[in-house]
Amino acid sequence: MAKEVAGLIKLQVRGGAANPSPPVGPALGAKGVNIMEFCKQFNARTQDKAGKVLPVVITVYGDKSFDFVIKTPPAAIQIMEAAKLKKGSSESNRTKVATITWDQVKAIAEDKMPDLNCFTIDSAMNMIAGTARSMGVLIDGDRS
Repeated sequence: MAKEVAGLIKLQVRGGAANPSPPVGPALGAKGVNIMEFCKQFNARTQDKAGKVLPVVITVYGDKSFDFVIKTPPAAIQIMEAAKLKKGSSESNRTKVATITWDQVKAIAEDKMPDLNCFTIDSAMNMIAGTARSMGVLIDGDRS
């Protein structure tokens, strides 16, 4: 028999660095989840991605048990890493802050492919390029 789902919690937590302080503690405590148990399991599963921001979707069941799915880092974070930026442009239509290549866009699209709602690498590259454009990042070179 399937467990009854009591709720979903979506968080963005640094890999290997989950702790009971906000935002993790209050979000899980409101649903009655064992916060330390989540932190231990999350940190164990994200040791190899330490320091990267990772979205996590936590499914909480009626008996206060839970399971969670770790997604790939957000496209904006990956673009900032590729362009070596601290943050995007405040006026993306006027001020361009960096340039990345189509090869970098393709690498990010291939990494994000399982979490995107598209079927081809070309459409995934278009989505990543749109995110870069809205951050004030130019894309250089020929698209291959």
